[in-house]
Amino acid sequence: MFGKRIRLFKLLGFEVGIDWSWIIIAILIAWSLSTGLFPFYYKNLSTQMYWIMGIVGAVGLFISIVIHELCHSLMARRYGVHMKGITLFIFGGVAQMEEDPPSLRAEFATAIVGPLSSIAIALIFYGIYLSGKQGGLPEPVNGVVGYLAMINGILAGFNILPAFPLDGGRVLRSILWGVKKNLRWATRVSSWIGSGFGILLIVLGVLNVLRGNFIGGMWWFLIGMFLNGAAKSPYQQLITRRALEGEPVRRFMKTDPVTVPALQEDEKAAI
Repeated sequence: MFGKRIRLFKLLGFEVGIDWSWIIIAILIAWSLSTGLFPFYYKNLSTQMYWIMGIVGAVGLFISIVIHELCHSLMARRYGVHMKGITLFIFGGVAQMEEDPPSLRAEFATAIVGPLSSIAIALIFYGIYLSGKQGGLPEPVNGVVGYLAMINGILAGFNILPAFPLDGGRVLRSILWGVKKNLRWATRVSSWIGSGFGILLIVLGVLNVLRGNFIGGMWWFLIGMFLNGAAKSPYQQLITRRALEGEPVRRFMKTDPVTVPALQEDEKAAI
């Protein structure tokens, strides 16, 4: 999924890093906030102030995503699941698990805590925003706070969609797991739904491009491509892991490898 990963820091025992794609998206977010969103809603501020607001907004989004993924990681660790770390990339962030959840309870709790954390962050920022409007908080500060409330609400809403491997898709997998007591079946069905959702986004992206909304359409298209591919990967990994689980290494070793005869002394001298 990722290219070159840049390690940033450790947080509560989890290594936090970013993919190179996140740098690109962070610059685009700061640019769009500084030249589009904030100038539209908050008039007569300086260009420098708009850029400060845009950069702070992008940093706030980064922190929000890290908290979202950290909550996943802490809950997974509580259930004994080993985590590789947290990586931010072009479409958000991911808490990387080294193994499948041990139970449907662990899957449900680990998945649902992410959207709940984003909702909590959104409500906190929204409360600060309302207080700031009444208490005279500087307009640029309140503008960034309002943006962070909105973007965390959007983050929670998008992630709760029942499209695997989004958090909502993992919640769905835990429910299906509980219904049939079969993780493989639950993963297969969730993957199909996630893949279908990705295809739907691809179609919507193409339609938007044809209607003239090139940038928005391309984003829908790229997110759909990502979801479609990411939805299939966990099921394939699960099948492979279950197929190899418990098998001795010798089963996959070649007992009669092709060898090259050792060089004689005169041959070594010639070399």
